[in-house]
Order: sequence, then structure tokens, then C-alpha cells
Amino acid sequence: MKRILLLVLLAMGVSPVFAGDKNKTAVDDGKIHWMNLDEVQTAMKKEPRKVLIDVYTGWCGWCKRMDATTYESPDVIKYINQNFYAVKLDAERKDSLMFVGKTYGYSPDSKANTVAIDLLHGQMSYPSTVFMEKGFQMITNVPGYHNVPEWEMILKYVGGDMYKTVKWEEYQKGFKASWADVAPPTTPMPGAH
Repeated sequence: MKRILLLVLLAMGVSPVFAGDKNKTAVDDGKIHWMNLDEVQTAMKKEPRKVLIDVYTGWCGWCKRMDATTYESPDVIKYINQNFYAVKLDAERKDSLMFVGKTYGYSPDSKANTVAIDLLHGQMSYPSTVFMEKGFQMITNVPGYHNVPEWEMILKYVGGDMYKTVKWEEYQKGFKASWADVAPPTTPMPGAH
């Protein structure tokens, strides 16, 4: 009966989705599947993987540019969805939250949430991307805007576990980018400086 249903669906041009194919369809829908800190903690319990945390602010022009260019690249989208849980974190969020068993809140003196201060080790630069391993162990923090070829190099270094065996300088010398850059939007970015 299942074979007949499968054949009928295929003949109609419908692609059946099975439970085991969830990641494939999620990866292939053309956008990064951003999570919040609560969602990533839940996901890590079910299926541990590396975590990419995009730390941004609402006023940061380079953050907006990275969203509009680098994070719109089909190659970047596919690689991130296949290799990381991606998290968006507004560094200036004013609510309190729990992350890895610790409660964080807004610090008026720093004008930032203490979770961002903790993740960036007090080096408040936007955008910054924090990479973590299973168990939320810090791999590295990468500050600044990066175009697609630069991001390809960084993502593959971390996502491919190259950081465990090859020094960054060595890796960088031999790296050949293959992903096409994305043209910036033609209209000025709001808040860009």
C-alpha cells in the first residue's frame, strides 16, 4: 500500500516528505533557519551540532549589510543549515533569559545584555559571530562584516573541523574560495555608517 501511495505521489509530481527527510527539506528551502537561544538549547538536546551565533544590534549598518548580502548567498545558506544551528542575538535586548544554566539581563552601564557581553568577552563589536561546539563550548568569536568568499573560508574552517588540526594562517594560505559573492543592495542600508 505504501509503495502504491509513493508511486501515485511521484506520478503527480509531489515530493513526499518522510520523517528522516526533515533536515533535507529544511536545508533546501533557501533561507537560514535562525533560532533564538531557547530554541537552540532544545535542539542541542535532540541533535548536538556546532552553533553559530550572529550578535547584532538594530542600529548596526554592517550587521544589516551582512544580512542583505552574505546571509543571502545560497552557498552560505546551505552550508550553515547543514553544519550549524544558527542563532540571531540582539546584543541590546532588554529582557532576561537563560542560557546554559545562567540567567542574563540587560546592563544599562554597558548598554547591552550580559549574555552578549559574556559571549563576546566584553569586546562589543557588531556584527560579531560566535562559534560554539557541542555542549556550547566556545570555538572562536569572529568580529566584523565578511563577504561571501571570506565567510566561506571561515565557515569551512570551523564547520569542517579544520580548526582542530590546522593553524588558521596555514589554512588561509591554501584556501581557494568557490562561492560567488552577493552584490550589495542598490539602495542605501538604513543605519549604515
